[in-house]
Amino acid sequence: MSPPHARPRRGAEETAIDTTIHRASTGEPGALHPPDNRFDTLAVFCGAANGARAEYADDARRLGGLMARRGIRLLYGGGRAGMMGAVADGCLDAGGAVTGVIPGFLVGRELAHPLVKDMVVVETMHERKMTMAKRADAFVALPGGLGTLDEMFEILAWAQLGLHGKPVGLLNTRGYYDSMMAFLDHVEREGFLRLSHRAEILFDADVESLLDRLERASAKARPAAR
Repeated sequence: MSPPHARPRRGAEETAIDTTIHRASTGEPGALHPPDNRFDTLAVFCGAANGARAEYADDARRLGGLMARRGIRLLYGGGRAGMMGAVADGCLDAGGAVTGVIPGFLVGRELAHPLVKDMVVVETMHERKMTMAKRADAFVALPGGLGTLDEMFEILAWAQLGLHGKPVGLLNTRGYYDSMMAFLDHVEREGFLRLSHRAEILFDADVESLLDRLERASAKARPAAR
């Protein structure tokens, strides 16, 4: 695991920080690696908006800070605004390690975070999802919009197809995903989703509890050490 880095002082000079920007090489979903013997990296799906309630960004910052304290690298969409900025700032402020993954055409639009030194620039949105899927040991979706839901559902679909066995969680801040939970229950009852696949989706309203559950689920999914 890469050691956490100290957070540089904020200020006018932050845009001049030497950021490592490199190009990602991605393959097809079938190339996703299985979990290894560590839980080093958590991919967090979130967007560039804060939402209508302060609790959403508060929980994002709380998650980032908790990940840093546990030595878990944050892998996220690379932006500095909204929920993306909140989770990254929470991790950076606590001295954690952060990797951003962002398509080149969104660097200006989403304002790539200037304090994230490990920034992976890809060509397309699909490459962004593939890069995060291949590097992560687990996934969590924060409250968000269409982009967040797209990322979450694609990773769930890949799990259903057996392309990976990594745990997936939804942070249910203030009941944000209650309607989603009810809808998935409806999908299962109507015969379009297996109960076993529905049961693998981890919902939790508490940041620490969700991270605990993801770590336990990741440990169960790992192959035996040789």
